[in-house]
Amino acid sequence: MPICEAKTLFALAGANNCALAAFNISSLDSLQAVLWAAEAERSPVIVQVLGATERYVRDVETYLAAVRLYLENCRVPVLLQHDHCASVEEAKRAVDRGFGAVMFDGSALPWEENRRQTAEVAEYAHARGVWVEAELGSIPGMEDTVFSGHAEYTDPEKADRFIAETGCDSLAVSVGTAHGGVAGEEHLPFQFDRLERLCLRRPGYPFVLHGGASMPHSLLAYVNLYGGAVPSAHICSEADIARACRMGIRKVNMDVDNWLAYTGALRQFFSEQPECFFPTEYLEYSRNAWEQEVRHKLRTVVCSSGTAPTET
Repeated sequence: MPICEAKTLFALAGANNCALAAFNISSLDSLQAVLWAAEAERSPVIVQVLGATERYVRDVETYLAAVRLYLENCRVPVLLQHDHCASVEEAKRAVDRGFGAVMFDGSALPWEENRRQTAEVAEYAHARGVWVEAELGSIPGMEDTVFSGHAEYTDPEKADRFIAETGCDSLAVSVGTAHGGVAGEEHLPFQFDRLERLCLRRPGYPFVLHGGASMPHSLLAYVNLYGGAVPSAHICSEADIARACRMGIRKVNMDVDNWLAYTGALRQFFSEQPECFFPTEYLEYSRNAWEQEVRHKLRTVVCSSGTAPTET
């Protein structure tokens, strides 16, 4: 199945009143986990690449060529997006590299500068048929090279104006989530009233949630049981994320839980099979854990399972 256009994928999500799950990949193993999960759940999916991944793989063009080959052979609709471009130049470079969508993160900038730079990215991308996701407001935590130490919740009136003046195709909003979790024993409260006001001002518009993982106790305990020392931290609950999707969120970035599942599986494997040194054995075990976590998200959080036609 050819790589899908963002507009088509978001229309599919809107028609089914669900959200698109977006997963950052860091290797071909993680890519396989995401695509196999999407095929098994018959769900559309967004595959994302960060600048950190580009630096990790070194030969970006060859890596992206391999990623596209996998995507073109996927049996469900899939989109390739560059996540969190920290500058206009990085966003334009992602457009030129053939990404179907780019996320420009100007959330750390003053409002007017964020508006100006987002509009510049949108003009450049739209001329080349590329979807643009922007961000307004700030959620705490680190995402690639962008750090925010506090939450600045998205104002619905300013968001409405921002969309109109920039032409961004989708907008990531701050309504209670966080990047990478916030220290504590309880899930963060979700601002459903704010999300409702955002959706009322822009009916049908594809709003986005970043920090859509939940860091449940079970995954933290899994990692730490086998020698990990991950501190207790949480984001919003899966139930709240699922409710937000029913209200009108159309894309959710959800990565941390996959990483916890993968890391926990690796630790378990080495703890229980210390004699093993054959990479395919422990990598297959951890890749399977990543795949199962993605399937769980598609099925019970964004509720996109069964919404995509598949090729046979």
